[in-house]
Amino acid sequence: MNPGGHALTVLEFSRVLDLVAGHASSAAGAARTRQLQPLLSEREVAGEHARVEAMRAMVGSEAGWNPEPIPDLAAALGRLRVEGTAWTALELRAAVTLLLSSRRALDALHDKTLADGVTAPLESLAASLVRDPETEREIDRVIKDDATVRDDASPLLRRVRKELRGAAADLVRMLERLMAKLEPHHRVEDASVTVRNGRYVIPVRREGRGAVGGIVHDMSSSGSTLFVEPPAAVEASNRMRELEAEELRETERILLEVTDRLRPHRDALVATLDALVTLDSLYARARYAIAYGCAPVVLALCGTGFSILDGRHPLLLARDRASVVPFALTMDRGEHTLLVSGPNTGGKTVLLKAIALLSLMAQSGIPAPVGLGSKIALFDRFFADIGDEQSIEASLSTFSAHLRNLTEIVRDATAQSLVLIDELGSGTDPVEGAALGGAIIETLTRRGTTSIATTHLGALKELAHEVPGVVNASLQFDAIALAPTFRLVKGVPGRSYGLSIARRLAMPEEVLRNAEARVPKGERDVAALLEDLEARQKAIEEREKAADAHHDATVARAERVDEREKVVREKERELERAARSDARRYLLDARHEIEKTIKELRAAGAEQIETAAAAARRAAEQKAAEAGEALRALDEATAMEDGRSKMEVARTETGRIEVGAPVVVASLGGKAGRVVELRGRDAVVAVGAMKLTVPLKTLKRVSKRALEAVTRLEIAVPLIGDQPDVEVKHEVDLRGMRVDEADIAVTQAVDAAVRADLGALRIIHGKGTGALRERVAELLSGDQRVRTFRMGAWNEGGAGVTIAELS
Repeated sequence: MNPGGHALTVLEFSRVLDLVAGHASSAAGAARTRQLQPLLSEREVAGEHARVEAMRAMVGSEAGWNPEPIPDLAAALGRLRVEGTAWTALELRAAVTLLLSSRRALDALHDKTLADGVTAPLESLAASLVRDPETEREIDRVIKDDATVRDDASPLLRRVRKELRGAAADLVRMLERLMAKLEPHHRVEDASVTVRNGRYVIPVRREGRGAVGGIVHDMSSSGSTLFVEPPAAVEASNRMRELEAEELRETERILLEVTDRLRPHRDALVATLDALVTLDSLYARARYAIAYGCAPVVLALCGTGFSILDGRHPLLLARDRASVVPFALTMDRGEHTLLVSGPNTGGKTVLLKAIALLSLMAQSGIPAPVGLGSKIALFDRFFADIGDEQSIEASLSTFSAHLRNLTEIVRDATAQSLVLIDELGSGTDPVEGAALGGAIIETLTRRGTTSIATTHLGALKELAHEVPGVVNASLQFDAIALAPTFRLVKGVPGRSYGLSIARRLAMPEEVLRNAEARVPKGERDVAALLEDLEARQKAIEEREKAADAHHDATVARAERVDEREKVVREKERELERAARSDARRYLLDARHEIEKTIKELRAAGAEQIETAAAAARRAAEQKAAEAGEALRALDEATAMEDGRSKMEVARTETGRIEVGAPVVVASLGGKAGRVVELRGRDAVVAVGAMKLTVPLKTLKRVSKRALEAVTRLEIAVPLIGDQPDVEVKHEVDLRGMRVDEADIAVTQAVDAAVRADLGALRIIHGKGTGALRERVAELLSGDQRVRTFRMGAWNEGGAGVTIAELS
């Protein structure tokens, strides 16, 4: 069944096919593309799109797809049916090209670098391709690249051609000697031996004809020069003719022999040629899809609705891609007819054609220029009544031509058809046109036919409220600039803007006022309502844009905050890891000192220290093990990608802060602790082995279960004894201390500065003998938490102060 010959002509579908065919690599592939027609089977349409997507994947792969040359052998393959017919040398050379292209196409389809399953939809084509290198070599042995038979194709041909070349050389030399003996007034200047009518001749002036004798085969345009075969050359020329005839017979015999070798493989060669042409057509469609950003579509049965996202008219897109305004249209199940209204030059007819062309392309196996997620329905036939089709020969006026098309539509359109009607109800009295158009729309809608129509008649716009399945739509128009925006709005009918455009074109104001007064009040009210709806919709769209922009900014800001939190948490972990590593090293150093002291005491004869020594060793080893376990636990906590952060755990419950309440301290990055004392607006909180005075507003009460969860993520540094309230200072004064006392003071000051996240620490040691300064330098150089240190500047204390910059 014809899917709509008239509609395809009106919609200019052949121009779309020409556009796609232009991406083919061969004339045969382009011709096959131009022959594409809408398919009716959903399985066939889906299969075609699967093959195009497979080719598109190959084109975009690392190996790519290199189209092979496709010779025009259709007529020659047809002659192979007839026994005794021989191919020409040119056709046999084309057969080599066909076999070579087939072999290379097979290699490309079976390329191991391609992902598994990519070429599965193309396997049926691959099965039609032949691989016959032996036949390629056999033909190549006989036929040269310039499509001539090789001398060594047979021994006889070699001998005949060798003799022929020798006879020709002898004849030319003889004729040159004859020319040299001619009288000067009989000789032609700069003359040479030439060939006329297959015979070797010499040019002679007309007056020398009698002196030379022989046979005249030709003369110059002026008649002054004759081309004569001398009597002495006749016999030699006859011999050459005999050799040429023998060469021709042997050549024909060889060509027939090679042709007979191909004759049994005719069907395979026909299938190979067809497969290569189909692959080139798929290549053209894949290149078109890539060039115009065509997304894969979902195919839907007619009547289940369709949705076109980011749809673009293919012909306008090829002409000027930048100026094409994409449209979006969704027709839900139960919505059969779309009535598009609006001013002239608003793009209604373009929209009508675009919707049909996108469906035709998809149904013909061609990727349509639509966005991702589009769903396109399949139709059994396409009907169109678009444009002026009046015919003087057929005595048809414009209105009669429309009626003829509409009659065919009402008679033949089914529930699976697509109907396009431009300017429904026009061309006659508006009342009668609206009545006839309304009846046609109602008939098609109740039948379930998918129909899209454009109109200016207000009466037809009311059908959306009278006939179920009819939906209004409009193409937006800039009322200020009086220019179309080409944006489709579903659910709202459009205004015609006739009087506004007339005012813009300087129509006299008294005429316009008279015209406005003649507009029925009902239509004026509807126009005012539509104007108000358009204004409201525009305001809503602007708010939506602003809201979307604000949402995008908020999301971006949240992402930046999350990234900063990750960086801060990682920094905290690094600092904690460094502190615990140092603590473990100090404990190991302490154990070494214990061993050293025990050895000294033993040497002094102190036998009673064994028990105390064993206890000291155990204590040091236990502390070192605890520090190592703390480091391992910290690494595990860092690797918990799906675990919630400490702040997230701590915020699960809130409540009144009281002595003994479990809390988390926000100012310490969510560390857990317990309130031990309240001091007005502050509270003393025990965090591990430390007591801190912090503002109440920085505390968040949590449940015991939440506290345990946070505590499991926090590994406290084991400290001996209770600590006083933390008061971090930016400097430490060592003046008056011994070296061992200064060691403890510097270590504690660095610990406190690191916990408080201070950037630098000022250590006052005085000038004196320099012993304290050297010991401070030694301590700082061995501490990994100290990035660098320097002597104080003149305004910082000079040589009596060391400034330590912390990591």
